[in-house]
Amino acid sequence: MNVNQTRMFGMALILFATCVLGCGAQPSPSSDATATLKDHGHSHEQGHSREEGHSQVAGPHDGTIADWGGGVFHVELIVDHDKQDATVYVLGDDAKTVMPIATDEIQLAIKSPTLQVTMKAMPQENDPEGTASRFVGNHEGLGTAQEYEGTITGVVDGTPYSGNFSEAAHTHHH
Repeated sequence: MNVNQTRMFGMALILFATCVLGCGAQPSPSSDATATLKDHGHSHEQGHSREEGHSQVAGPHDGTIADWGGGVFHVELIVDHDKQDATVYVLGDDAKTVMPIATDEIQLAIKSPTLQVTMKAMPQENDPEGTASRFVGNHEGLGTAQEYEGTITGVVDGTPYSGNFSEAAHTHHH
């Protein structure tokens, strides 16, 4: 009986410590399982079956879509390995219509090879003055022909946005 009580107390202590450390320090990851529309939630399944979670297979520019702010915005990534550059389009909640934002740059972080690219605003023809819906960055690491995985982050009207992406294999080769 004493051994069982000691075990139960130990388990309760571990559960309590896990909740205090895990629940208190990182509220976002703990909500992943229940809130699939959060920034982190649907990106994991997106790499495996791109039809689920989004109504389209690819973005309007045939790029990889990531969610920004639970569907407030979407970002579409296109990598040109030959030119060693990447383009990110900011899209609205429908993931189809370009959505100009008032910021000079956004960040692209690739997991492997590990690299960070500052994407500079390159306004499109119809973007209002002081805004951009297209951001372009160049890095020699982008010359590696592979499916990239990472995060796109930016600040819109003082609110930070972050979206994870995972490129799917392309059927055509250059």
